[in-house]
Amino acid sequence: IVPLGTHLHTQKKNISPLLPPNGSLLPFPSFRSPHTAMSSVAVEPLLRYHRRTEVSGLRKVANPCCSSSSLNCSRQKLFHRGKCKLRVRRRSTAPFVIRASSSSSSSSSSTALAETFESSGDVFFRHSFPVTQTEKVEGKIFVRVDQENGKGNWHLTVGCSLPGKWILHWGVSYVNDIGSEWDQPPKHMRPSGSVPVKNYAIETPLKKPSGDDPFYEVKIDIDPKSAIAAINFVLKDEETGAWYQHKGRDFKVPLVDYLLEDGTVFGSNSFVIWPGPFFSNILLKPETDSTREPDDVKREDQKVEGIYEEQPITKHIAIENSVTVSVRKCPETSKNILYLETDLPEVVVHWGVCRDDAKNWETPPGPHPPETVIFKEKALRTLLQPKEDGRGCSGLFTLEEGLAGFLFVLKLNDNTWLKCKGNDFYVPLSNSSILHSESGQEHFKDAAASVKALDQNQGSDTAFTNEIIKEIRNLVSGISSDNSRKVKTKEAQESILQEIEKLAAEAYSIFRSSIPTFKEEVVLEEELEQAPPKKSSGTGSGYEIVLQGFNWESHKSGRWYMELKEKAEDIASLGFTVVWLPPPTESVSPEGYMPKDLYNLNSRYGNIYELKELVGKLHELGIKVLGDAVLNHRCAQYQNQNGIWNIFGGRLNWDDRAVVADDPHFQGRGNKSSGDNFHAAPNIDHSQDFVRKDIKGWMRWLREEIGYDGWRLDFVRGFWGGYVKDYMDATSPYFAVGEYWDSLSYTYGEMDHNQDAHRQRIIDWINATSGSAGAFDVTTKGVLHAALERCEYWRLADEKGKPPGVVGWWPSRAVTFVENHDTGSTQGHWRFPGGKEMQGYAYILTHPGTPAVFFDHVYSSNYRSEIAALLAFRNRHKLHCRSIVSTSKLPAFSIPTLLKT
Repeated sequence: IVPLGTHLHTQKKNISPLLPPNGSLLPFPSFRSPHTAMSSVAVEPLLRYHRRTEVSGLRKVANPCCSSSSLNCSRQKLFHRGKCKLRVRRRSTAPFVIRASSSSSSSSSSTALAETFESSGDVFFRHSFPVTQTEKVEGKIFVRVDQENGKGNWHLTVGCSLPGKWILHWGVSYVNDIGSEWDQPPKHMRPSGSVPVKNYAIETPLKKPSGDDPFYEVKIDIDPKSAIAAINFVLKDEETGAWYQHKGRDFKVPLVDYLLEDGTVFGSNSFVIWPGPFFSNILLKPETDSTREPDDVKREDQKVEGIYEEQPITKHIAIENSVTVSVRKCPETSKNILYLETDLPEVVVHWGVCRDDAKNWETPPGPHPPETVIFKEKALRTLLQPKEDGRGCSGLFTLEEGLAGFLFVLKLNDNTWLKCKGNDFYVPLSNSSILHSESGQEHFKDAAASVKALDQNQGSDTAFTNEIIKEIRNLVSGISSDNSRKVKTKEAQESILQEIEKLAAEAYSIFRSSIPTFKEEVVLEEELEQAPPKKSSGTGSGYEIVLQGFNWESHKSGRWYMELKEKAEDIASLGFTVVWLPPPTESVSPEGYMPKDLYNLNSRYGNIYELKELVGKLHELGIKVLGDAVLNHRCAQYQNQNGIWNIFGGRLNWDDRAVVADDPHFQGRGNKSSGDNFHAAPNIDHSQDFVRKDIKGWMRWLREEIGYDGWRLDFVRGFWGGYVKDYMDATSPYFAVGEYWDSLSYTYGEMDHNQDAHRQRIIDWINATSGSAGAFDVTTKGVLHAALERCEYWRLADEKGKPPGVVGWWPSRAVTFVENHDTGSTQGHWRFPGGKEMQGYAYILTHPGTPAVFFDHVYSSNYRSEIAALLAFRNRHKLHCRSIVSTSKLPAFSIPTLLKT
């Protein structure tokens, strides 16, 4: 008997107060005594079992399939092996007891099993599955303005409680500045480690003041004699690329002595910090004057003792884990012994078995592992047991002969389900299943090898694609001939084959673009001519060249549609095949990106009749037209009973069920958002059936009534790409592109060479749409910024020699660009390096992907002739979205000359 508090006194912290005070028993399956019968045992398993266990003459058993597996799966049986006798009896009220002879030794069954599986030569399957889970962590951002010890110089301190690579992106506004433009602060205000960003901002890393401090923070000195009216900033997490603002707007700390009701800054005769709309926790102290009544104290006479504001913040962290499965055949019983271990703690395995390749779940007959329950007669759930070293957990499963596979998914204690790349984990349980799987893999390897050989022989695109299709057809035919497999209907088989052919054609274009061809000789222009790619819905013919037909100021004339109509013939003569028009709907903002009544097409750009006239003219010239669809958010027309604007009017008179529930500003009664929230307007809940039905109806109406050929989709980060697929399927656009814009990867202001994580996020969105829409290649724009601004041309190839943006991974879905109405124009949120624009166009107009040219660069700059020459070159040589990139090695000194040319 091992009493608690004596032999186990070193592990008291793990003892539950529910255990009997006079002692406890170790349950058999977790019995541990690696040295002697009275060695220390783990206390954690004592919390899980409530039964009496007696062990007599226990010694280590060599064959795990006849010992540990049997013991774990059938605790009520009596086993005899040599002098080993074990009897397990349940007693509901007796304390736990362990009896072991002093001369015998034992070891952990789980440890013995793991060692046996590792050293065994008859393990016919072993595989480690990677598992990625996302953990949501919560913290806060704080902003503090105060003086040292209540006097002296003022300081602005910005901090964050979550770990990460935090960067303060900040600038200042000066007195008498017009608008909301940022300026760089004077050098004496910049903390150490600050890096200038263009000519308007500074980026400063946040650091821990001390090793024990939970906050990362940065402190900025404020000069009371300066003409600075306000400090503006946002916080950036370089690990995830996320930007953190205050309710969708920049943080702003006003530093003036008076603020008019309309927000206009007035006067700066003395240094006083005055609260702006972002701060509520302000300590105000009136100037002391015994001759004045308290009611006579004016606002300009009040002084701020300090400002402190907190904002909650959440961050999603990816955690990498693994699940390792080993399977061996028991030579004595012919049963399959499966050992599953993972580094995840407290995991439930939701599992079943299948008898053929159809992989239909069923529950196997017992015995089952400990802590197993039946789930709806269709599956089993087993709680894995903690491993001896405390690093994860494991379980042993004994499975009958004749099964084809073991199926499972993992369930964590927070009800998170983990799968294998979106599918159930599958473990083959017979050599034939493994051989079948291996033969299939070899079949695909042979197909890939043949395609690579053809590639080296410079065959045509069609020949390569046909070869893949032929191989896939052969494989499908071989599988269909298997008598054990259920035969599908002819129509279903043809449907599957058509889908495979479509995917194979696209897969090959990606495969081709992933193999850089290095040549010492100059590539002749004639060699660039290739067979045209196949047209597909949403991605056009591949030869599209897009003109963005507006800028941020185009609405001011009030007749933009007519002005653009006057340029239509010139646009066609330059070689543009697609024109992207501004948002057509009634909008709270004149630019159109705060839509209100979706069916009201009288906007600041013109009325519905002028819009139809413009579209008709462009169609006459053979130009396709993209409508700018703002689907993420919509401005309401009415307030609810709480005074919140979340009731919509017009033809689509939705109520607050159409607004997501997790936007704190608009009190939506819908489901949680499937993306990032846009805080300036109610975010629409696309999970609602009535919302999707109405949006599809509206988009179909635009296609029929206006004549739009496709879509530019605004702020697609705000909702799941699967909804976009639904909208694309409903409207069958000729071409569609989404705006998925977030920050690239930087390290203290320096752009990282590897931008795979950034372009992967864009690729993930395109995948979510099932490839029904492309996306703007923000990665390529960012790389061009760094490469051309500093002449770092090595950035123009990734680690595998491919183009570093989306165009290097999925060129037919990449829409490349140099500037647009957000990044350039009068907004200038991310302006292309000055004087380098034509080098940017030289890149995107001679590379795969679909290039988009900004209106200002054609009609409001001196670049028209150069752009026209590049457009003619692209059209003359029939370059398209899947054209092959050929990289030639050149002397370093010739590269700038080549790019300028």
